[in-house]
Amino acid sequence: MTDPIADYLTRLRNAISANHRIVEVPSSKVKKEITKVLHDKGFIQNFKFEQAGPQGNIKIALKYNPSTKQPAIVKLERISKPGLRKYVGAAELPRVLNGLGIAIVSTSKGIMTDKEARSQHIGGEVLCHVY
Repeated sequence: MTDPIADYLTRLRNAISANHRIVEVPSSKVKKEITKVLHDKGFIQNFKFEQAGPQGNIKIALKYNPSTKQPAIVKLERISKPGLRKYVGAAELPRVLNGLGIAIVSTSKGIMTDKEARSQHIGGEVLCHVY
């Protein structure tokens, strides 16, 4: 597998389109941090790290609107790919849907949202857009 982050996002997209409540993905440090950001911003309901074997798994409980059954995540889009990395400075950080969505950025201070990176005046690699 050449792009584990794209695989992670695809597993989330597929689980959402199939209306699954829980999705299980292989674990890594970057995926754990992305999962924490998605939970903090309210895109997923809950998550749990399981240590099974050398790699472990992440169990993610997806979030849906109780009345309309619409998922909290409408779109997950990978921006920086292994063949074409996308690095931006603090001034060029993207605004997703005019601030309604988030861009997950890998910075020297860790993985965070575009708003947090903008407030700390640091740039980095734009991993994905979520809204």
